[in-house]
Amino acid sequence: MVENKKEEQQIRPSLEQLEGQLKKERYKVRYQYALRTTVYTLLAVAAAAILVATLWMPVLQIYGSSMVPTLNEGEVVVSWKGGKFEQGDVVAFYYNNKLLVKRVIAGPGSWVDIKDDGTVYVDGELLEEEYIKEKALGECNIDMPYQVPDERYFVMGDHRATSVDSRNTAIGCVAKEDIAGKLVFRIWPLGTISKI
Repeated sequence: MVENKKEEQQIRPSLEQLEGQLKKERYKVRYQYALRTTVYTLLAVAAAAILVATLWMPVLQIYGSSMVPTLNEGEVVVSWKGGKFEQGDVVAFYYNNKLLVKRVIAGPGSWVDIKDDGTVYVDGELLEEEYIKEKALGECNIDMPYQVPDERYFVMGDHRATSVDSRNTAIGCVAKEDIAGKLVFRIWPLGTISKI
C-alpha cells in the first residue's frame, strides 16, 4: 500500500509541472497562430503584388540595344497600363508574341518625314530629340512622308542605326490595343533607379 502511494505520487505530476506544461502548450498555440497569420499575410501580399503587376504595372526586363542610351540591356523597368500615349513616351508593345520597347514619335493621323541624315519631322516640324546620341535613317523601307493610320502609333528606337521599328514594314505602326503600357520607372540596377 505504501509502495502504491509512492508510485502514484511519482506518476502524478506536481502543480508546478502542470503549470509549466500548460505554459508550453499555450506558447505552442500562440506560435502556431502567429506563424499561420504571417504565412497567410505574406501570401495575400504576394497575390496582391502579382495582381497589380499583371493588371496595372507590369515589370519588364530590357533585352537588346535598340533603346540605348535611354535603356540598356538587363535593366528592369515598370510600365503603366492604359492611358494616352504621347510623343516622346517610351512604350512596350506586343509583336510576334514578344514585347518590344520603343519611343512614340507620332500619333494617329500625323505625318512623319525622315531625311537621309536621320532628321525627323512630324507634321512639318523638326522633332527635338535630346534622348538620341546620333541620327540615322536605319532600316527604312517605307515611303516618306508617311501618314500614321488611325488608332496606330509610329514608334522608333533611340539607337536609330540598329533599331528595327515603324520605319520598316516588318513592324510598321503599332496598334493601340497592342501597346502593353508606358514605361515609367527604371528599378534595376539599384544605382540607376529613375523616372523614364
